[in-house]
Amino acid sequence: MKLLYYSLAVYLSATPALAASSADSKKGDKPCTITSPTTGSFFDLTSLQIPDPATSKAKHPKEHSWNATGYDVGYNFTINFCGPVVETVEDVEGVDKELWRNVSAFYRHDDKVYSIGQQNSDLVMRGRKLVLNYTDGSPCEQSQDKRARSERLRESADEDDKKDDKKDDDEKEKEPAKKPKGRTKSTVISMLCDRDPLAPPLQLSFVGTLDECTYFFEGRSAAACATANTSKATLNPAGVFGVIVMIAIMVYFVGGCVYNRAVLQQRGWQQVPNYSLWLGILRFFRDIFIILTSSCTRYTPSRRGYHRVGQNGGMGGNGRARGDSADAENRLIDSLDEDWND
Repeated sequence: MKLLYYSLAVYLSATPALAASSADSKKGDKPCTITSPTTGSFFDLTSLQIPDPATSKAKHPKEHSWNATGYDVGYNFTINFCGPVVETVEDVEGVDKELWRNVSAFYRHDDKVYSIGQQNSDLVMRGRKLVLNYTDGSPCEQSQDKRARSERLRESADEDDKKDDKKDDDEKEKEPAKKPKGRTKSTVISMLCDRDPLAPPLQLSFVGTLDECTYFFEGRSAAACATANTSKATLNPAGVFGVIVMIAIMVYFVGGCVYNRAVLQQRGWQQVPNYSLWLGILRFFRDIFIILTSSCTRYTPSRRGYHRVGQNGGMGGNGRARGDSADAENRLIDSLDEDWND
């Protein structure tokens, strides 16, 4: 019956640990990770973050951030995930000097550096889409600057297209400006899962921009695939197997004790299932221990006390030998005394 109490004590002691693990699972995700609120899938983009080579512990750290070709916009983009870009960024348009080191996406155009977003490590789920946003970049261009730039891009077009474009521009000039002031450039990166083993770690593509204020990108990577949340896992496969074995042992002993006590009317140690078997195993290990310890005692020194040494280095076999030895000792002492007196 005591075994039942012991089992109950083990269960009660394990309950606080289980409660603590459930409380930890309710905490927020780590930076650059997210758990989908609808499907429960876990996403981790930390492998796409390129750390600073000066502080990186990698054997061969990367010295460049991810790049995306701008194609028709006339410039390319440099982006890092959940961290600032590796490149040194200076003289960023419309951004305070203290924030230059926090730029996570930028581009260069006309010998100027434009930020399209500051560092951000909070991922967002749009339904089943994984999205990373960067905000608070350089100020968006004014409408006059945009028109001047659009005119430079239309120089290579046909004359008919130029006329149509001028008419559209005239109509737009008559309309009041609807764009709010004070907007800053931002970035939206939509991540897609790519399980192709031969694909590169990341395929970053520029999708487009409508107002040169918000830039849309698409990234394909195996890092964007749903994985198991190892940071919150309380038990690994070995731990799960251990729990199953422990439960099976508890069921064996508790169920056996209940059966032997209630049905077979056993008492004391006889309640343990297969008592004779376990007793034989314990006695076997006891005998092995006795054999090992008894074989080691022969090498331990024994104390036999003092004895008199005979003339030939052995013990005196008779009284005469002991007497001769005593006379020899006395003569030796007398000779030493005489030498000392001289």
